[in-house]
Amino acid sequence: MSAFADTSIVCALTRLQDSTAHAYSLVSHFKESIHLSALVVFEFRQSVRLQAFRFSKDRSQGFPKKIADEMLDQLDENIVNGVFVVPPVDWMDVYSLAERLSLKHTFHNGHRTLDVIHVATAKHLQLKTFLTFDQNQRALAKKEGLRIPS
Repeated sequence: MSAFADTSIVCALTRLQDSTAHAYSLVSHFKESIHLSALVVFEFRQSVRLQAFRFSKDRSQGFPKKIADEMLDQLDENIVNGVFVVPPVDWMDVYSLAERLSLKHTFHNGHRTLDVIHVATAKHLQLKTFLTFDQNQRALAKKEGLRIPS
């Protein structure tokens, strides 16, 4: 059995933070590669680049480019070494599913666009487990029948 991970998990596995030990504990329970979408990979890379840009303009924000480069390299190593796998998806199917999830849940629970798309991607890939530190996204995944380890 494998799982889908969102960007919060990827961040915790590539840069030491309060949630890093928990992230390692979560992924250690899976013998198979953890699934990411190309969108999660892009979201992570974009966020890391933005933090390096912010640091370059104001050293009280973000982090240095050296750390950004290390994080990006760590992600690439994790993909090459099979910690993560990025399977192809039918994006039209994912967006259609995301639209249905949004209609069903967002008016009542205020879900963000990428959170809905990540949950839709996990469902599209027919994965049973969803890994995230985002509480609202966890709630959506759980309502959609995905297992949420703690």
